[in-house]
Amino acid sequence: MVALVDYGVGNLFSLKSSLAAIGVETQVTSNPKTLRQADKIILPGVGAFADAAEKLRATGLGTVLREEAKNGKPLLGICLGMQLLFEESTEYGLHKGLGLIPGRVVPIETVIPAGLKIPHIGWNALQFAGEPHALFRHIQPGDCVYFVHSYYATDCDESVIATAEYGAPLTAAVAKGRVYGCQFHPEKSGRVGLEILRAFCEEEG
Repeated sequence: MVALVDYGVGNLFSLKSSLAAIGVETQVTSNPKTLRQADKIILPGVGAFADAAEKLRATGLGTVLREEAKNGKPLLGICLGMQLLFEESTEYGLHKGLGLIPGRVVPIETVIPAGLKIPHIGWNALQFAGEPHALFRHIQPGDCVYFVHSYYATDCDESVIATAEYGAPLTAAVAKGRVYGCQFHPEKSGRVGLEILRAFCEEEG
């Protein structure tokens, strides 16, 4: 069973529907016991980093996620959920993340050319960093996925497994051990997104 973390800031319906489409059993939960019993965990998220990080702290779910990840349970962060995997974000101040992947989250306006719209919204091609990661075993370089974001992860070169071009190469996906992150929304990315979710769900728990 794949647990979808419900902490008040996730697009849970679309994600649950996408996983159902590929035959994956899911449970939407904010219960630490359920997260510990799950085979895998997905951390979704939309909105502001500080609010989401505070909700994880206040509910104790952040501690559970760190423990489960360090015990080797596959964990996938999506969009804001990916950003929360990092050490810190500079979104409206300096805020600590889960610290599961080295790096920080900063505004895309610091690296993209002036004139490009922020947030970055739309379809962009994935470019793999080196050999295709197992998360991409069912897709091809250049396949497109759907982004909605104003911040991106940096200082994380060793963990980057894919980038996308938006005036500059932006971190699109990361992996460290069995902790994975997608800046894009696989649940909104059609067939390609479903195949990425399938690959994650095929990971041994």
